[in-house]
Amino acid sequence: MDLAALGWTAFFAEAFQSFGDRGLIPARVIIEFNRFLRVATADDERTVVTAGSLFHRAAGRAELPAVGDWVALRPRGHGGIIHAVLPRKSRFLRRTAGRVVEEQIVAANVDTVFLVSGLDDELNPRRIERYLIMARESGAQPVVVLNKSDLADDIHEVLVEVESIAGGAPVRVISAQFNDGLDALNQYLVFGRTVGIIGSSGVGKTTLINQLLGEERFETQPVRENDSKGRHTTTNRQLVSLPRGGLLIDTPGMRELQLWEADEAMDESFSDVEELESQCRFPNCRHDGEPGCAVVAAIDDGRLDPDRLENYRKINAELDRLAEQKSAQVGLEAKRRVKVAIRAFERSQPNR
Repeated sequence: MDLAALGWTAFFAEAFQSFGDRGLIPARVIIEFNRFLRVATADDERTVVTAGSLFHRAAGRAELPAVGDWVALRPRGHGGIIHAVLPRKSRFLRRTAGRVVEEQIVAANVDTVFLVSGLDDELNPRRIERYLIMARESGAQPVVVLNKSDLADDIHEVLVEVESIAGGAPVRVISAQFNDGLDALNQYLVFGRTVGIIGSSGVGKTTLINQLLGEERFETQPVRENDSKGRHTTTNRQLVSLPRGGLLIDTPGMRELQLWEADEAMDESFSDVEELESQCRFPNCRHDGEPGCAVVAAIDDGRLDPDRLENYRKINAELDRLAEQKSAQVGLEAKRRVKVAIRAFERSQPNR
């Protein structure tokens, strides 16, 4: 396959120059497994491993190869060894589930991201707000895709609500199962461009991908009838090529979406709330009965959804806690490094 068809651009070519002099070749990660990765080169696909030196240099998991990454590969037989990850144009980060304070990269070098939600019992505006923050912070262009239009009672009402929180991001209504409305997505699915697909289990991501591929390549599973909850169909992140020349990165459904960073994206995603806050009489207004509160006034006259304000507060509090945890972890890591250095120094001293 032509590298350009895989998304290779002048940006990556410039970053790769020094590696080409060392006999390495460019490759793009298309599937992640536990220890191995599947990559595509200009000539073939091969299963490869990551060099131990790259593991040693990486400050965290997010610096290791992920689906969508361009890497510098040393071919070896039918496999090879990844020696470096090229700079990323965009990257989707989230906090890993559980108590560990660590970032996880969902996908890299995505141009556009489809944030898929179902127009059934799974529709959750608060989750869409989180996805929009994640997408904007990544550097990719977000597009909200409302799937299962065949199950919606009042599409216009839902569309107005979602557009009110989308902050200018395009909103498209489709039915992947019945191939309805998919033409509206074609402008994003063009040669050499990469589209990521993110959404909870059961929203129809796999059905959408199969429709775009023109074949039932990936298995789908029905949602539970009692609550419309889905089961994970996609188990590995993977990049696939479309017949029209675009590229798709599918991701496993994410029920727990904990943000990792959201400084500028919060400003963009909740610009309406922050504009109202700037109009409050008091700069430290808590929007809890203070006189001259523009936020409460907007809720009272219907300009601001109280649930949106609550989600704004919840996400800000979550990010504040995360910042404290990051700071504490940096302190612990610094102490650990000092102890390691002291022990190494003591071992290097001659016995007295």
